[in-house]
Amino acid sequence: MRARDLVEAYEAVSLDSDALEAARLMAEQRLPALLVVDEAGAPKAILPASQMIKIVVPGYVIEDPTLAAVVDEHHADRLCSALKGRTVRDCLSKTTPLPAVAAPDDTALEVAALMAQARSPLVAVVEKDKAGVRLAGVITASRLLERLLAAGSV
Repeated sequence: MRARDLVEAYEAVSLDSDALEAARLMAEQRLPALLVVDEAGAPKAILPASQMIKIVVPGYVIEDPTLAAVVDEHHADRLCSALKGRTVRDCLSKTTPLPAVAAPDDTALEVAALMAQARSPLVAVVEKDKAGVRLAGVITASRLLERLLAAGSV
């Protein structure tokens, strides 16, 4: 099984996309992360949903989770307002690693190793030619597990 056999269409956003719209996209489609692409459509980063949550939760609550109990529901319901006026670029951590990228001919095990090493729920599959890099799609951790389990008939 090759990466090209596992690839699926997946939502991507640009670095300059609206952060609130990106969060809505994650929520509505129940995505574990978004693929962030540059102006040419090449993978630039993986933005996990957990990173978006970290942005909307006040820093003092992250430092001391017991303080979450004192935030009333009215204020808790407005947490996502922290994303207003921000871009996806603003939501990326300074230490966000480059996205895991596989070639269409990579094996399922190569993709699995890449995903495990990067600790990423997504691997971008790209085709490279003289014109540059073209995104073929994404392999999600759940899709990879599904195919590996089916292949092993466990």
